[in-house]
Amino acid sequence: MSNKTTNMDNTRRRFLVAAGTVVGGAGIAAALIPFVSSMSPSARAYSAGASVEVDVSKLEPGQQITVEWRSKPVWILRRTEQVVDDLQSDKLRQNLRDPDSLVTSQQPDYVQNAFRSRKEEFLVTIGICTHLGCIPTFRPDRAPEDLGPDWLGGYFCPCHGSRFDLAGRVFKNVPAPTNLVIPPYYFLSDNKILIGEDGGIDSTS
Repeated sequence: MSNKTTNMDNTRRRFLVAAGTVVGGAGIAAALIPFVSSMSPSARAYSAGASVEVDVSKLEPGQQITVEWRSKPVWILRRTEQVVDDLQSDKLRQNLRDPDSLVTSQQPDYVQNAFRSRKEEFLVTIGICTHLGCIPTFRPDRAPEDLGPDWLGGYFCPCHGSRFDLAGRVFKNVPAPTNLVIPPYYFLSDNKILIGEDGGIDSTS
């Protein structure tokens, strides 16, 4: 075999090795892209812990809306004057397990009152039963046949029968051990609520 042929074979061999290395490297890089991407937090992951701003200007007395915060349902209820009065009644309080919200882990200090809220008109609470995590139903009707004549409106958990009033306070003799959780929140204005931040312990608006 001539030196010319040998040189051509060596050149071809080096080319094939180099090409194989490039293609292999490209394949590895292509395989790594999805893996590296999967390690980067998604936009949803970033937003999962973010605060949520809610406009309540169109919420009428007696109406409730649900928003999502940290993958949990948060209820915002605009209470009627009748409900505000009911929440302070001795008749209701005597049927509640924790009427004064003494289990402090269930709400920020600034809503430890009869309404469990910054403003008596609005309830902001996480809509998850404190028994086994079911979602209670909103039952604002008074004295319905299935809940009895003493029912003044509230939340009923269909899973195991737990009951809460329209401040999220749990009734006695039901499976749920504690009141519904109140998330940190404050009013940015008369009609806007920011859920996820408390705005400072001394903030009342």
